[in-house]
Amino acid sequence: MNIKFFDAEVQMKKNPNQLTFWEHLEEFRGTLIRSLAAVVVCMIVAFCFKNFLFDSIILAPKESDFVTYRALCRLATSLNLPQLCPDDFSLSLININLSGQFIMHFTVAFWVGLIAAMPFVLYQLWKFVAPAFYADESKSIVKIFIFGSLLFIIGVCVSYFIVFPLTIRFLGSYEVSTAVANQITLQSYISTFCVLTLCMGIMFETPMVIALLSKLGLITKAILRKYRRWSIIIIMILAAIITPTSDPFTMMVVCLPLFLLYEIGIWICKN
Repeated sequence: MNIKFFDAEVQMKKNPNQLTFWEHLEEFRGTLIRSLAAVVVCMIVAFCFKNFLFDSIILAPKESDFVTYRALCRLATSLNLPQLCPDDFSLSLININLSGQFIMHFTVAFWVGLIAAMPFVLYQLWKFVAPAFYADESKSIVKIFIFGSLLFIIGVCVSYFIVFPLTIRFLGSYEVSTAVANQITLQSYISTFCVLTLCMGIMFETPMVIALLSKLGLITKAILRKYRRWSIIIIMILAAIITPTSDPFTMMVVCLPLFLLYEIGIWICKN
């Protein structure tokens, strides 16, 4: 009995930070509370800045003075290609539910608060699980997290400044007959905004996924190069889904970054 007690005391000295199950549970509860508090605070801030959130960010691409349209007009002037400059455009939105605008305001504030607080939430989760990893594993995970976050932000920016404006301009002005007027609901506009932004953000994670699969030994550079032609076809199909327009310029704007991401994935692939 004395030997067992001595061994247990030695183990406790070797692992002074070792916690019991209930202590781990208490630590996890604190992580959840801090994360939830950060989301609520960011949500309240987003809710208070309603005019800036909707007028200056979310609803800005529906007007012809949006930065993307003005940049296209300057490009059209410099290249002497007037067809690149979009015509005057303004998309009118309607609300058909009594509480629709308030619910949409609350919903958008929640998602903005969640996205804004996500770095803090991930940091809290990382602090909770970090003791279970070795030092070299922790460094690799931190690098992957930073790389993946940067790619996601780039994808969101590409969607907001390029894909979404060109898509809504085509769909918002498209008509099968002059006898049918477009009446776009606020819910439809924002759901399209969220879906496109999320899809582009996820698709821009391609190099990170390739890097992880390469590290696990599931893919190699030879495999990626072998199926490069198939990847081009898949990218074009995805671009057609994301941008349901007949404009080849818009599809090319989406295809080029995705193909570039695939090539970057080949470059960072280890084997």
